[in-house]
Amino acid sequence: MKRIVLLYGLCGGLLIAALKYTEYRFLVVEHSLEIYGGIVALVFAGLGIRLGQTLTREKVVVVPAPPSGAPFVRNQLKVEEFGITPREIEILEQIASGRSTREIAERLFVSENTVKTHTSRLFQKLNVRRRTQAVQVAQESGLIP
Repeated sequence: MKRIVLLYGLCGGLLIAALKYTEYRFLVVEHSLEIYGGIVALVFAGLGIRLGQTLTREKVVVVPAPPSGAPFVRNQLKVEEFGITPREIEILEQIASGRSTREIAERLFVSENTVKTHTSRLFQKLNVRRRTQAVQVAQESGLIP
């Protein structure tokens, strides 16, 4: 009796496996375009997510310390000569550390337009056109480290 039950169970299992295999083959043949389309979509979605994470990662800018062991002392004569306000000095330091207008606005708790206004006035006072030029002139004049 056990032999018949085992044989019957084995035959039933093989029949179910054959039907599932046939169903799988039918599914793959019938819907192959959708399956391949889904695989391609998953690959490109994963690639897009990875690329997005890489491109939007926050960049860390390392500002080197002054070469000597002495602390930085701002040249107050140049500050007065250029007519730069303390807030413009703060903006200049933030620009020198590589922050964007939005990042500066968030750090100093002001609007982006305020940062743009201070930046344009700073550019006029330093007689420059770009952020990099402003940082270079400021460092050479002793306004920032």
